[in-house]
Amino acid sequence: MNTLILLTVIDIVLLIAGLAIYLFIVGAQLTKVAGKLEEAADLVWKVKQNAEPIESGVERINRTGGVVAGALPLLYGMAEGIVVGATYQPDTEERPPARPAMGTRRSRQLDGVGFK
Repeated sequence: MNTLILLTVIDIVLLIAGLAIYLFIVGAQLTKVAGKLEEAADLVWKVKQNAEPIESGVERINRTGGVVAGALPLLYGMAEGIVVGATYQPDTEERPPARPAMGTRRSRQLDGVGFK
C-alpha cells in the first residue's frame, strides 16, 4: 500500500508541475499580446489626435460639396443648351484628296552625296 500512495503522490506532483508549466507558457504569451495591444492603443490615440484638426475641414468640405451638388442641375441644363448649339455637323459633300501646300517636294539628300 505504501507503493500505491507513493505513486499517487508522484502522479499528483507531475500533474501540478505540468499545469504550472502550461500556465507559465500561456502567461508569457498573454504578456506579449498585452504589450502589442498597448502599443496599438498608443498608435490609435496618436491617430485620433492627428485627425482632430482635420475634422473641421471635413465639415467645410461637406458643406461645399452640398452647394456644388445643389448647383449640378443648373449646370447640367446650361451644358445641354451649349451642346445643342455647338453640335458638330459633318460635311456631306465628298472632298478631293489632300495635296501638299508647297507643291512638289524636292529632296536634297542626293545632292549631299554628290548625285544630281
